[in-house]
Amino acid sequence: MNYRIFVLGCALAGLAACDDVPGGSGGSAQFIQTLPEGVIEKAAPNQDLTAVKIDEVDGCYVYRHVGPVETTFLPLRTRAGNPICSRPAEPAPAPAA
Repeated sequence: MNYRIFVLGCALAGLAACDDVPGGSGGSAQFIQTLPEGVIEKAAPNQDLTAVKIDEVDGCYVYRHVGPVETTFLPLRTRAGNPICSRPAEPAPAPAA
């Protein structure tokens, strides 16, 4: 009986591993195929412009950085170090009086 439960548990864990992970390497469909010319001109060198998407949280462009240990998304920045965004930043809330 314990063997059957163990096998069933392993099978379920194996099937769960097949689920697509958000933000993972789900293919190039999630990336912007053609970046706007203004973004290309503003972007600092040494950033991967072939794997860029817009962060849903803040509306800024992020690019895929493949490092020696992990692959992560970093903000796409100008030569001055400012993030490049597709929409204006939200205004800060007024302080309570």
